[in-house]
Amino acid sequence: MSEQLERVDEDWSSALAVVAHPDDLEYGAAAAIARWRSQGKQVAYCLATRGEAGIDALAPAEAGRVREEEQRMSAAIVGVTDVEFLDYPDGTIEYGLPLRRDIARMIRRHRPDLVLTANHHSTWTGGAPNQADHVAVGRAVIDAVRDAGNRWVFPELENEGLSPWSGVRLLLVAGSPQARYAVDVTDHFADGVKSLRAHAAYLSGLGQGPMSDPEAFLTRIACATGDRAGCSHAVAFEQIPMR
Repeated sequence: MSEQLERVDEDWSSALAVVAHPDDLEYGAAAAIARWRSQGKQVAYCLATRGEAGIDALAPAEAGRVREEEQRMSAAIVGVTDVEFLDYPDGTIEYGLPLRRDIARMIRRHRPDLVLTANHHSTWTGGAPNQADHVAVGRAVIDAVRDAGNRWVFPELENEGLSPWSGVRLLLVAGSPQARYAVDVTDHFADGVKSLRAHAAYLSGLGQGPMSDPEAFLTRIACATGDRAGCSHAVAFEQIPMR
């Protein structure tokens, strides 16, 4: 019998989601974001890349433009209009101080209660290897949450007028093989599906496979997670307390 999932703490008012690529949030987390926006919570997106290496049939410059547009449309479906890109190179992001600093800068600017990222572990549930960009960005997000609160790490940020921020109470990791918490997205699942479908050019570029039918793909996962969370449809997260 699968382990039952506890509910994610929703006693917060603002969040910053930081992931590597356009579409990373749409494989489940977007439905939770739709729920939080319906509760009046503020949510902003930060994408490390524009996903320019993600469509084989399109040159990077064109793919980046298309994928940025798709991400903005996708975000709007779940009520998010604040979407920013850090312009790191898709497919070759390196974990390091520049990435940590840029994410810490975003955290200091937005001053969120909660930070959301994607799977930073080396594998997915089942053992398939994770993509290098996900690992680098996820690790950097965890470190940047601490960096944002320390005035002696990246002191140049204070020179930009960005004072330290230690107010992040909770870090959520979507798609984690160590997920032990869940959000009931039963009432917002349809918006989550629409948000993934908004990445039409990217999904088309993947060809035939699991993502040929985004609704079926997401339904299978959300219903299985819901069974473990005591509801119809749910999204699972690893929950890392930051205090």
